[in-house]
Amino acid sequence: MTDVTVPFRAGHDGYAVFRIPAVVVTGTGTLLAFCEGRVDSAADHGHIDIVLKRSVDGGRTWGPLQVAASNGEDLAGNPAPVVLDTGRILLVHIRAAARATEDAVLRGLVEDADGRRVWVRHSDDDGVSWSAPREVTSQVKRPGWRWYATTPGHALQLGGGRVLVPANHTLPPTGTDTGAEPQYNSGHCLLSDDRGENWYLGYVDESTDGYVNVNETSAAELPDGRVYFNTRNDSRAPGTRADAHSNDGGKSLTEPFRPQAGLTAPVCEAAVLQLRDPDLLLCSGPADPARRALMTIRASADDGTTWRTAFTVDALPAAYSDLVRVDPDTVGLLYETGDFSAYETITFRRVPVHRLT
Repeated sequence: MTDVTVPFRAGHDGYAVFRIPAVVVTGTGTLLAFCEGRVDSAADHGHIDIVLKRSVDGGRTWGPLQVAASNGEDLAGNPAPVVLDTGRILLVHIRAAARATEDAVLRGLVEDADGRRVWVRHSDDDGVSWSAPREVTSQVKRPGWRWYATTPGHALQLGGGRVLVPANHTLPPTGTDTGAEPQYNSGHCLLSDDRGENWYLGYVDESTDGYVNVNETSAAELPDGRVYFNTRNDSRAPGTRADAHSNDGGKSLTEPFRPQAGLTAPVCEAAVLQLRDPDLLLCSGPADPARRALMTIRASADDGTTWRTAFTVDALPAAYSDLVRVDPDTVGLLYETGDFSAYETITFRRVPVHRLT
């Protein structure tokens, strides 16, 4: 039995680097592993496609690479897939001009038409083929917002049917220097109550106090119906992770994001996943406080209040990740890792549930 496979390796399949993993399991049990295929370099801008590999045996083997979303020689990135109760797979993602560097976007030097815009497409055949992309930017991006990114990682469909996609954005700087770079990040989520046909904004967190600046965010629905959000905090001072809860399906937060001292980590994305049997909330990410390394799954039995180390993969470089329930006995971890750099591969690891309890 193969517990570790490498669906994406830098320099293969026509791409220099693969980054930003996301993974879901379809209604038929097929695993869909998404990521960004960066054609020319590891940069966050340029010619980037969203690529996909499918596994019909629980991640032990993978089919050929497919392009799930492209934007010509420009950027299609930040895949946020979710499997709906109808069997349809939604893929929410970002498109931008290849030349729209993060610095230029943050400084307001990129026209709106070339900037970070939000698109949706879907698959009704288990990820084999995909619909034409449909833009929803006007529904979920307020005028003036500059940087914009979905998740990274998988999105959610809540028990009541609502689709929820965590996201982050930046605002223009205050004062007279309109070309200055904003000094803080902000967070929000996208919501749809008709399975992705129409979208609107849920909570918006735009704290500017330098204490918790919401950035890349993951979400999970808790057994009691609340939504748990866990975010990367770039302010660093009170810690690099923060979390919050919502009682109304993501429309608002019960309290603003607060530092989560139980998750020691570098500044990096992390993923969360709620298991129902056993009742356990998981969080994956690098656990070395100083660098992106030491991929670890932490577990919480109290809805994210406290955390313990449940499974340490190894001490190698590691960065972004996502989690999926493969079957009743197995959790899947899709993560960036390598011997000398975290960006050499995107690797899939099957983790027995009993190792996490």
